[in-house]
Amino acid sequence: MDILIRVVLPLGLAFIMLSLGLGLTFDDFKRVFRRPFAFFIGAFNQIILLPVIAFLLAVGFGLSPALAVGFMILSFCPGGVTSNIIARMAKGDVALSVSLTAVISLLSMITVPLFLAWSVAHFLGQSAEPVDITNIAISMFLITALPILIGVTIRHFAPIVVARVEPVIAHIATGLFVLIIIAALASNWSLFVDNLPVLAPSLIALNVVLLVLGFAVAKIAGLDNKVAKTISVETGIQNSTLGITIATLIAAGETGFSAYSLPAAVYGILMYLVSMPAVAWFRRI
Repeated sequence: MDILIRVVLPLGLAFIMLSLGLGLTFDDFKRVFRRPFAFFIGAFNQIILLPVIAFLLAVGFGLSPALAVGFMILSFCPGGVTSNIIARMAKGDVALSVSLTAVISLLSMITVPLFLAWSVAHFLGQSAEPVDITNIAISMFLITALPILIGVTIRHFAPIVVARVEPVIAHIATGLFVLIIIAALASNWSLFVDNLPVLAPSLIALNVVLLVLGFAVAKIAGLDNKVAKTISVETGIQNSTLGITIATLIAAGETGFSAYSLPAAVYGILMYLVSMPAVAWFRRI
């Protein structure tokens, strides 16, 4: 299990982020400046609204301190490849979805360590181990930002090669995602079973509330349905693999996957079940 956590997990996430980068171009980053308002609304929802709602739900459902921290970790994560796929299924603005995922993923190496330090101190109090913000930021850069930038660069210089290998890489990335989810659940099986009656409803509520609020905020801001659907998906869908990885970074002394990883692992399954009805509705509007 230690090999899985210390080696396979970070390398697996790096590979998943590389696959995300291979699907991006430098124009995806430039698009932010061509459509600043839509991007701003999406970024606001992800960076500010999402953690606030997660905090209220964690407190409202009475999650234990460790699970509350894991819940908050999940809320700090960007959408990842999954949100881009779901945005496409929902007939949303895929270009905007990709741009939001790309930029927020890069920003996460700054936002996640800061928010994480606050969450650990708030929920764990005096029993909390100090969070090394610098170390977390460096780790985030190495396993998220750097692979994305490498992927974008490879696609820029070798687009034909990327077009050939991208489907295979996407399948491998999906397999790694499934492996990580299963391993995290298996490592915390007793805790998973004991807390499922509270954890599952809280995660479903998180997903539903954010999908609804993401769409509502975009519409209030005067954006059209296609953009609003995209912002809803980007607000409501998080990168659970990144959440599990961050959980291991703050529990380096523990054996196996820590309890902090459990919310992200359960969410990795539930998000598909919850988002599909929303996608079905989005496809009709």
